[in-house]
Amino acid sequence: MAGSYEDVEDRDGVRLSWNVWPSSRLEASRCVVPISSLYTPLKARDDLPPVMYAPVTCKAPCRAILNPYCQIDVRAKIWICPFCLQRNAFPMHYKDISGNNLPPELLPKYTTIEYTLQRPVLPGQPPQQAGPQPIFLFVVDTCFEDEEEMKSLKESIVLSLSLLPPGALVGLITYGTMTQVHELGYLDCPKSYVFRGSKEYSPQQIQTLLALNPSNVPRPNPGAPPQGPMPMAGAARFLLPLEQCEFQLTNILEGLRRDAWPVPAGKRAKRCTGVAMSVAVGLLESTFINQGARVMLFAGGPCTEGPGMVVSEELKEPIRSHHDIDRDNVKYYKRAVKFYEALARRAANNGHAVDIFGGCLDQVGLLEMKSLANYTNGYLILVDSFSTSIFKQSYQKLFEKDDEGSLLMGFNATLDVQTTKELKVSGLIGHAVSANKKTACVGETEIGIGGTSSWKICSVDPKLTMGVYFEVVSPAAGQGGEQPSQRGTIQFVTHYQHSSGQFRLRVTTIARNFAEASNPTIGQGFDQEAAAVLMARIAVYKADIDDSPDVLRWLDRMLIRLCQKFAMFTKDDPGSFRLPDEFSIYPQFMFHLRRSQFLQVFNNSPDETAYYRHALNREDVNSSLIMIQPTLMSYVMEQEPEPALLDSVSIKPDTILLLDTFFHILIFHGEMIAQWRKAGYQDQEGYENLKTLLQRPKDDAAELLMDRFPISRYVVCDQGGSQARFLLSKLNPSTTHMSGGAYGGLYGIPEKIGS
Repeated sequence: MAGSYEDVEDRDGVRLSWNVWPSSRLEASRCVVPISSLYTPLKARDDLPPVMYAPVTCKAPCRAILNPYCQIDVRAKIWICPFCLQRNAFPMHYKDISGNNLPPELLPKYTTIEYTLQRPVLPGQPPQQAGPQPIFLFVVDTCFEDEEEMKSLKESIVLSLSLLPPGALVGLITYGTMTQVHELGYLDCPKSYVFRGSKEYSPQQIQTLLALNPSNVPRPNPGAPPQGPMPMAGAARFLLPLEQCEFQLTNILEGLRRDAWPVPAGKRAKRCTGVAMSVAVGLLESTFINQGARVMLFAGGPCTEGPGMVVSEELKEPIRSHHDIDRDNVKYYKRAVKFYEALARRAANNGHAVDIFGGCLDQVGLLEMKSLANYTNGYLILVDSFSTSIFKQSYQKLFEKDDEGSLLMGFNATLDVQTTKELKVSGLIGHAVSANKKTACVGETEIGIGGTSSWKICSVDPKLTMGVYFEVVSPAAGQGGEQPSQRGTIQFVTHYQHSSGQFRLRVTTIARNFAEASNPTIGQGFDQEAAAVLMARIAVYKADIDDSPDVLRWLDRMLIRLCQKFAMFTKDDPGSFRLPDEFSIYPQFMFHLRRSQFLQVFNNSPDETAYYRHALNREDVNSSLIMIQPTLMSYVMEQEPEPALLDSVSIKPDTILLLDTFFHILIFHGEMIAQWRKAGYQDQEGYENLKTLLQRPKDDAAELLMDRFPISRYVVCDQGGSQARFLLSKLNPSTTHMSGGAYGGLYGIPEKIGS
């Protein structure tokens, strides 16, 4: 069955926890894991037909879109909506429809289809060119201790300019002790507007100081179609098409120097990240409301001045830890979180994504700023330095293009979910904000971002995956409920701005059967991989609000209840316990989730915890499972690679191990292999098999890194080396120095000293 689930994922971008649904609310609650889906709105699919017309929709208030599950009458030219059962007439241009001549949206293989929306051209107007181009506003920290690191960052940003569309609007804000908004439209010399780093500015003050007057913007007529970007007269000085200002912007970037403000001994640099972000959000929200834009923040350290401050200038005062937060010994935390959340809501409501790139050995205040990326689905990359290859490769990968030369990203999206009457929407867990659309298919139970059937996602890409949760509302059949074995339908509708400027609508419609409580097909339709990821998202959502011990207890209770429902066992006989194949690996996913960095904060900084949780809430099933339960491959001389147990017994002197945790990819050489390699045997004639053995895990690691974003940290180490800790921390320590085995370093039971 797992293969068929993956086929559906490849076709529709959907993985469901249950593929046969309980027919009553009571039975659904007994199944423990809620009916839920992992949906990838822009799942790459090469065979989608280009549909250049508007979709056919049902009558208000339903507005469901025509799909293969609709009943159609080709003679009467009508179709029946599966959601509200209303009859609708086909539009005139469908007059030639017949059983052998159906439009793509009615063909069974196109349960997912994408419409390219055409905007009408008014009489006397020339045909419209490409629509609104994306906007990229760079917010760059200048408080670096090392000039070389700043040089590396500048080189990366200049390189990225060549990867942007020529018509994209770009802007630059730099900050240190002060925040500077650079006027790219002024060609005579570099010119910038300076904001004091210690002062909080309101949106109105930012508009006034930058001479952005809303009253000067020409307003379109109510019935007129949306035009391309119409910046205010003042905004054109700060945000210009790349093709017009690339030379000027490159010169400004190359001429940037470290912040000139002196840093006394024992102090941190004054860094006004909060003011810089406030000005960036204020500039965009007063110029390009509801138009695709990215604010790209490059932070080389924590904010130490003004609003959003996370730590003081004094180096003797360390930045907050998990222990400090638990004891409420955090001076700036709550105020900073409140400030950044308010900024994030403003950015999200206007459709602007915020990316955060942190490059510092210490924390940069990501915990306080995480709402900026979480609410707007911005990218989040955390590295030790901007000069590392991890940052350079990840940042460059962000601007990958499709076959037509368009960036693989969409902007200012909305996701709407429609269900048949037996189901209601409980909520969404992912990087989005509620669009506050309370329709008839919104349920009473809330999971994640609930109380709505529509969410705003400021940035979308082919890998972004959302967790959507549902509840069954039908009473049991004996209590006046529906008869079992009927079909329920869910429709996902994603409207977004393509990077080419077009507006597109991706529609995915899925249907599954309901079954009564005693029907074994309910258990047979359980997708344990998707269910583990969906439950992990709920656990992480709870962990952000509750204490971790409570979340661990909740996970344990859910697992026990699921086993009670579906396992076969004889009471008081532990040896009789058996789980069906569809549930067999679910408990081990929960075991690894309990001890993962998502729920266990020990040995991780608050910034790292925020980063890991952000990554889990945006990745698909396979990537999320690797994060929860890392994969370990074993390589032995003249044998095919094979999966190994995440246990210390897998460490052997003549074995190479390849560990993939998503965040790290590690090649571990056993003691004997490491000695052979250091002796250079692989370069000698007659030892080709050793050379092949050493090369094979490198080739597999390179293949894993190719599709990974952000790029994983690549580690090559030997048994007993310091970096072997990355592997040992993920293994179950079933062998120790007392029991013998490789984990303790000796291969037999050690003799007692002095015996």
